[in-house]
Amino acid sequence: MRTYDLTPFYRSTVGFDRFFNLLDQATSDGSPGYPPYNIERTGENAYRISVAVSGFSESELSIVAKENTLTIKGEKTANENGKDKSNVLYRGIASRAFERVFQLADFVQVKNASLENGLLHVDLVREIPEAKKPRSIPITTGSAAPQVADGSTNKAAA
Repeated sequence: MRTYDLTPFYRSTVGFDRFFNLLDQATSDGSPGYPPYNIERTGENAYRISVAVSGFSESELSIVAKENTLTIKGEKTANENGKDKSNVLYRGIASRAFERVFQLADFVQVKNASLENGLLHVDLVREIPEAKKPRSIPITTGSAAPQVADGSTNKAAA
C-alpha cells in the first residue's frame, strides 16, 4: 500500500485547503487511481486540474460544477469496434468508465475546460467577493468627539 505525504501542499496552496484533507482520506481507503491527474497552481488565485483521458472524445466526457464539488465523468460508447468490423485481440488501452470528484475550496469557480493530446484541462479561479475581502480601516488622531449615528445625544441636549 502506498502512502503519500501531502504536508507540503498544505503550506503552498490557497484554493484547495479542504481538497487535500479529502485527498488524504481518499488515498487511505485505497481508492482506485484511474484516471491519473495533476493539480497545478498557475497563478496566485488560478489553478488547473489535468486529467489523463486518452481514448475519450469530447462527447464521452462531462464536467459538472455544483456548489463546491467538481465532477468529471467519462463513459465510452458501447462498442467502438462495430464501425470497422474488426475484432480486438488484445486491449491494453483502458476504456472503462470513470468518475472523479474534486472538492473545491470556497469561491473557486470553473473558468474553462479543454481537451488536447489526451489530457482534459480544467482551469479554476478563486474569486473572492468584495464583501469578503479584507479592508483597511483608517485610524484617526485628534480630540474630536465621537459621532453618534442615531442622533440621540442631540435630542437629550435639547
